[in-house]
Amino acid sequence: MNQLDADVLVVGAGPTGMLLAGDLAAAGLRVTLVERRPHGISNMTRAFAVHARTLEQLDARGLADELVATGTPITRMRLFGRPSLDLTRLRTRFPYLLVTPQYEVERVLERRALSTGVDFRYGTELRGLSQDTDHVTAELAGPDGTPTTVRARYLVGTDGVRSAVRTALGLPFPGGSVIRSLVLADVKLAQKPDGLLTVNGAGDAFAFIAPFGDGWYRVMGWNRDREVPDSEPVDLDEIRAVARRALGTDYGMHDARWLSRFHSDERQAPAYRVGRVFLAGDAAHVHSPAGGQGMNTGLQDAANLSWKLAAVLRGDAPDPEALLDSYQSERHPVGASVLRSSGAIIRLAMARGPVRRALRTLVAQLLAHVPAASAKAIGMISGIGIAYGRDTRRVPDLELREGRLYELLREGEFVLIGPEGTTPALPASPTTPARLIRATWADPTRRSTLLVRPDGYTF
Repeated sequence: MNQLDADVLVVGAGPTGMLLAGDLAAAGLRVTLVERRPHGISNMTRAFAVHARTLEQLDARGLADELVATGTPITRMRLFGRPSLDLTRLRTRFPYLLVTPQYEVERVLERRALSTGVDFRYGTELRGLSQDTDHVTAELAGPDGTPTTVRARYLVGTDGVRSAVRTALGLPFPGGSVIRSLVLADVKLAQKPDGLLTVNGAGDAFAFIAPFGDGWYRVMGWNRDREVPDSEPVDLDEIRAVARRALGTDYGMHDARWLSRFHSDERQAPAYRVGRVFLAGDAAHVHSPAGGQGMNTGLQDAANLSWKLAAVLRGDAPDPEALLDSYQSERHPVGASVLRSSGAIIRLAMARGPVRRALRTLVAQLLAHVPAASAKAIGMISGIGIAYGRDTRRVPDLELREGRLYELLREGEFVLIGPEGTTPALPASPTTPARLIRATWADPTRRSTLLVRPDGYTF
């Protein structure tokens, strides 16, 4: 067997794995990223929505503006019927939902990971792993089946719903199917919908349409009378029929370039960390596509974990175990919350009977017209409102004397903000920042001190 070594081995080269690997390599660590798909073979995943908090994380890596140019910003999320959520109320540089194919997200993240020195190994499968007090040993099989052993300080499984890493750890993945026989298509339309984002349910069917911005539209639908196995073929006529049933029209759909049928599970691993092995993204949690939160939740898992691993591996953490354990305590509740919210949306979409449909209409009106409810809903769906406990909250993109906060965060370090002309004391934190960036409030009347973590949260 060949012997390779890395500080961190990442298994799974989807968006979550590539963002994590790129962060770690940018911090000066040796990172190997393995993916069982051959290079250039799309995994044809279904994500197409990038929410505001994810765009902020990409902005902190200098990638957001490039990605925004590939898609269509949507400022209102239309609910069942006519009510909608106004995303322009979000306090962010990105007060919208960006509709862009997942392959565009993967393209910018792969380029960054390569530029930071990540060792990509496509066509490589994980066959087993073991760990001791100092290392993780992974047994891999290369493109030609040749066995290879990689010893790393830590291993992160970002290898999706059928995660080989999670299986090797013996972790359960409790849950079940929430909806079967969802159909997807990328199509062109003869008639343009009134709204940018169109969704409605009719009791026995629902449909969703969103534009990519280049003449193509993503359509997702479900028909209660056509719940068949995922292996059953799907054609454009079925997509048209679902749209007509749920939306009253198929908008003249034609020229489908991709058709798919799938089912949606709600599952979450009980532990995101087992010793020196971590799970992130769909390997840790999977839920309905409602709200478009899947890829976004995984990317935010990666942003939370990467700086913590880097701090521990660079010797910057006074209590390494406590810092690494905080990944579980911070991100597991978020995953559970996304399961609840996306599950509630999909169950409302499937509502059957006049009483349940009336309740759905009432909920939609409440979310659209009651400011407190609307703010909470768009904050959670967009990720802007996510906090880790009472004190660890997202910091907005502050204007500082040195520039925007999220531009300063591109160094991957803590940012200490204080009044002009002072050297503020470092607030207590679970890490000792090795290369602290000092910044000054643009407003000279502000006298407080703020320590911002590399992922844009404060203590």
